[in-house]
Amino acid sequence: MRLHVSLSISLVAVATLAVCSATRALAQSTASPTAGNGTYVATDPLANVRYDNRFDLSLSPAYGHIKAGPEVVQGADLGGLNLSGSYWFSKRWAVEGSGRAYLGTSGVGSVGGSNSGQNNVRGPFVSQYLFAAGPEWLGPHNKHGALIAHALVGGAHFNSHVYPLTPPGVGFYDTQFAPAAIFGGHIDLNRTAHWALHITPDALFTRYGYTFATVPKTASPHNNWNFGISVGVEYKFNKKR
Repeated sequence: MRLHVSLSISLVAVATLAVCSATRALAQSTASPTAGNGTYVATDPLANVRYDNRFDLSLSPAYGHIKAGPEVVQGADLGGLNLSGSYWFSKRWAVEGSGRAYLGTSGVGSVGGSNSGQNNVRGPFVSQYLFAAGPEWLGPHNKHGALIAHALVGGAHFNSHVYPLTPPGVGFYDTQFAPAAIFGGHIDLNRTAHWALHITPDALFTRYGYTFATVPKTASPHNNWNFGISVGVEYKFNKKR
């Protein structure tokens, strides 16, 4: 009998402690978010994304593929930087300017005649600089990100670093300035109201000339379509429209 009473008292004590613990946990879970110290308060870092800024600026590591000459079989994979900025004069439209610098190595072309044997050189450096500007259009967007299209026109500078050889001696374009255009856009992934991850895939057009004969004969200047992409950061300035 004494054992039964002790066991009953023990069960009641355990049940009482369990009810008290459950009540306390429920009280804590239903407490006002503003009551007490150390209470977690959720914040949304994208709450102030408005797409009403006047200026933005981006800097991105860049990749660009080119052909360094009209008969160069191996393409040149170049690395560099893309610095771009925009002036927004309405919710959807802006003027964008972009400067891009690329540097890398390239295969060489096969040329004959008095230049035979000079193309034994392997992997010379080539560089390309693009400067272009044009309209920019804000497409579908929300607080998380945006799709933006642009069409930019301007100029390019190509330089083949093959000294003491000559560019024609290895089948390269001459060192020159030429017309250029950039067609593509941006994918912006917002991190805050001011900062975004900035992805820019583009089709790159250049029109370089050359001064040597090709087989089969091709026209000079030569139209070049290539691909470029950059991934970096963008900052949207406070000033609003």
